[in-house]
Amino acid sequence: MDNVHVGIQIRRDAAQLIRADVSEAAWEADVDVVRKDGVLDFRGPAVQGRVGDRFIYLTWGNVDPDDGFEMFRRAKLMLDQVERSLMESAMKAGYLDAVVELTDDRGGPRCARADPPAVVWSVPAV
Repeated sequence: MDNVHVGIQIRRDAAQLIRADVSEAAWEADVDVVRKDGVLDFRGPAVQGRVGDRFIYLTWGNVDPDDGFEMFRRAKLMLDQVERSLMESAMKAGYLDAVVELTDDRGGPRCARADPPAVVWSVPAV
């Protein structure tokens, strides 16, 4: 593969693709947080999974000469793993940040679940 990109998955499609060899990348996803019986749930085009196990996919793939995307790996950013107090702050601020180490310990693309310390969630100061 010679044209590897990473993006977020919106419904079933890769979106906001960025070359995987850049030093920094950023994506944005609209996520609605809803409360039901005191439990937070997440909704939006980039939100995947079942209630209690919601996540956003970072999806890796090779882009062919016709701009086709062939996915070969995905990493889950687990929304339900964000501390409740941090999520409450993010809801007030209207923004939650995740800094993700995109390279795994073997030098390959991060895949499976991105757990701390590979992902750090925060609410940026405005």
